Amino acid sequence: MLDRARAALGDRARYVEADLGAPLPDGPWDAVVSALAIHHLDDAGKAALFTRVHDALRGGGVFVNAEQVAGPSPWLDKLYRERHERAARELGATDAEWADSLERMAHDRCASVEQHLEWLREAGFADADCLFKDHRFAVIVARR
Repeated sequence: MLDRARAALGDRARYVEADLGAPLPDGPWDAVVSALAIHHLDDAGKAALFTRVHDALRGGGVFVNAEQVAGPSPWLDKLYRERHERAARELGATDAEWADSLERMAHDRCASVEQHLEWLREAGFADADCLFKDHRFAVIVARR
């Protein structure tokens, strides 16, 4: 993903690869972007990260998080998981590939969009919303 970002953005961006539980590089930043990573943190880790991101952004800076999310209720979460398997199978996933996928997903610690937005607001973001959601995938943005 970083190679693709570098190819698209070149020197117009700074690229950081680090542990999400560690302090962020000194800001202030105009934008912080994450894709498919934060769902590996526990809930307290997510909330703490959102506070660190808020503090690292300059006024008007944005945080964009493209993320795996949980359904807003157990029933919907189950429905979304079933839909995910159905879609993977329709694309040709074998039993072995689906089993490998389930093993990887066992480490996910997804939270609902509503919970993400609550943590972002608690971190100090006045503007926070989900701009796109398709079952268990969402793009959440917040502006300092």
